[in-house]
Amino acid sequence: MLGNVRLDDAQAYAQSKLALTMWSRQLGLSTRSAGPSVVAVNPGSLLATNMVKTGYGIDGHDVSIGANILVEAALADSFVTASGLYYDNDSKRFASPHPDAMDDVKSDQVVEVIENVVATWLS
Repeated sequence: MLGNVRLDDAQAYAQSKLALTMWSRQLGLSTRSAGPSVVAVNPGSLLATNMVKTGYGIDGHDVSIGANILVEAALADSFVTASGLYYDNDSKRFASPHPDAMDDVKSDQVVEVIENVVATWLS
């Protein structure tokens, strides 16, 4: 969690996505009563990005799949009250994220690290 273990590219990507899911969930839960909705979104697996092409050797799915769900999340009524939730575009529904993202202790630790890193960049 603190960068003390060397990760390969796929592991680092997965860990960064998990951290963003944890951060989004915590922020979304804290702003549920007032403020914008904050929703973690899996835009879709294996979209046609350079990472997918070089990492997996495949063309991938049309990137508009990921772009379209982000537009929907910004504009659709179904996302207005979804703050703190996780949307899985592969299954086209709100779903449970990785179990670690639901662990409040782990999430608090990750969010603290993220906020400390962000604070150093803002100071």
